[in-house]
Amino acid sequence: MIGVDEALARVAAALPALSAETVATRAALGRVLAAPACTAHPLPLFDQSAVDGYALRHADLHTIPATLPLAGMVAASAQPARTRLAPGTAARIFTGGLLPDNADTVVRQELTRRDGDRVTVLEAVAPGTDLRREGEELAQGSVVAAAGAQVTPGLLAALALAGAHRIAVRRVPRIAVLITGDEVVPHGAALKLGQVPDANGPLIDAQLTRWGFPPLSIDYVADREEAVREALARAFDRADIVLTSGGVSVGDFDFIPAVSEQLCAERVLWKVAQKPGMPLYVARRGASLLFGLPGNPASVLVNLQVYVRDALDRMLGRDPVLRWRHARAPAPLRREKEKTFWLRAVVDADPQGQLHAQTLSGQASHMLGNLARANALLRVPGLHEDTATDVLRWLSLDD
Repeated sequence: MIGVDEALARVAAALPALSAETVATRAALGRVLAAPACTAHPLPLFDQSAVDGYALRHADLHTIPATLPLAGMVAASAQPARTRLAPGTAARIFTGGLLPDNADTVVRQELTRRDGDRVTVLEAVAPGTDLRREGEELAQGSVVAAAGAQVTPGLLAALALAGAHRIAVRRVPRIAVLITGDEVVPHGAALKLGQVPDANGPLIDAQLTRWGFPPLSIDYVADREEAVREALARAFDRADIVLTSGGVSVGDFDFIPAVSEQLCAERVLWKVAQKPGMPLYVARRGASLLFGLPGNPASVLVNLQVYVRDALDRMLGRDPVLRWRHARAPAPLRREKEKTFWLRAVVDADPQGQLHAQTLSGQASHMLGNLARANALLRVPGLHEDTATDVLRWLSLDD
């Protein structure tokens, strides 16, 4: 068996590359940029007022107070043409309004007194006050966001303002899910003696949905070698990531490793020194990566959070290291010589802001009852790791 860090490194090295696609900016929320997104025009687009007030020439403020006749009004709206301000006059202007030619300063309304068609400036202001100059934030063609940036609502708004109507993003990985086991019945179906309802399919589907992936179709595969071969072949042909549940250990009906290699998949790893989730199997065939997950629900949860999420983040250009956090651990925690433990826990902050982890009962690999409370997956290192255990690394189950 190999350790957790080596397993993560092997998976990272085996990842298939995702091509880019161009999508409408408004449909890109949550996607990752495959190329820098640039401005189609300068920001701001034109010289404009930053406040409601009066546009004027600073040279006309010979003394304070200074009274000037009003030469018109500029609203924040489309203009037939840029107006030109005559010397010795002022124009009423509103926030975002196009600055008239010849004006070089805006005096905010609070510093003036209006009397009919004349305005008096009551306090001195510096030249160029309360102006937004064309391109002062970004020149035309400037990079708004670099490749690898995730499109958040804020970035989406910035791209829209910058005139980036279509952007290049990483293609969303195509994911196929196979649930094996004659005893496993789709959620909601009637049970016969000896059968169990499927928890792994709903778990995988819900987890991927939370991570922003489209709804999945889940195939249920009988415990027959030919059925597994046909299902895996179809999945390899249509998906970038293939997730299977069950069939990866050493039982008579555990066909996933052997069949995948009969289909010319190259083994990346099989069995990781961890609990739960030890018999994880990973293989690559062409541009598809297979994660053979053990059948116990807690093992599925661990391997989804630790390995599958890491792989998906890397494929999309995200940094998976950012998911790891630290919390003060309860003591004592059981450790083994060369095995990593993954414990479901509750992590919360004390009044000083220090994060503390509290492990939960019911940690067996077939148990999921404590997930109603758990918000964290604690990594407890093996005794062979030269790592302090008073503060442990953990992954959020709420992200």
